[in-house]
Amino acid sequence: MEITPRQLEIIEATGKIITVSGANGLTIKNLAKEMQFSESAIYRHFSSKEEIIVMMLKYLKNNIGKILSNLTKTGDVEKDFETFFNKLSLYFKENPYYVVVVFSEGLMDESDKINDEISGLMTVTSSHLEQILQEGQKKGIFIQSVSSNDLTMISLATFKLHMFNWKFNKFKFNLIESIGKMSASLLALLRHNPD
Repeated sequence: MEITPRQLEIIEATGKIITVSGANGLTIKNLAKEMQFSESAIYRHFSSKEEIIVMMLKYLKNNIGKILSNLTKTGDVEKDFETFFNKLSLYFKENPYYVVVVFSEGLMDESDKINDEISGLMTVTSSHLEQILQEGQKKGIFIQSVSSNDLTMISLATFKLHMFNWKFNKFKFNLIESIGKMSASLLALLRHNPD
């Protein structure tokens, strides 16, 4: 994916504004002020606020896709499950403004293009996790009474709730530790315990 250093700067400033002021606080005027640019300087790189958000989501999807594609499957599905969430939490810890962008409800009402990018990001994330869960079910390690798709949605919803909690606490608690505990709790629920 091609992105210029200046576009990346604008994307990062956009994330910071949304983190502080929410989706409604994001305007080209506020963005220019944050970056100490003129509004016309922003428009040299992006034609609209929508285009900035779409590019941000594409950039995020690309990065998350690379992270998840580089996960080494160890053959130990429980370890792979924990690693999946650990790698995601490490990325968001280093880039907290993406948490707000991905989970901001106001963005989802903005446009079909934004919705499509959020949907694409969810697909990339959920497909990687579902592969791990399917493998665990095939090996008889994870419960089979619930579909791998439903287990994926439950696990990602739990992760999302933890990320919301981190954001609401102004990113102050130890995200990596919290997600580690979350993964362990989910694994306890996922394990197949024969009678």
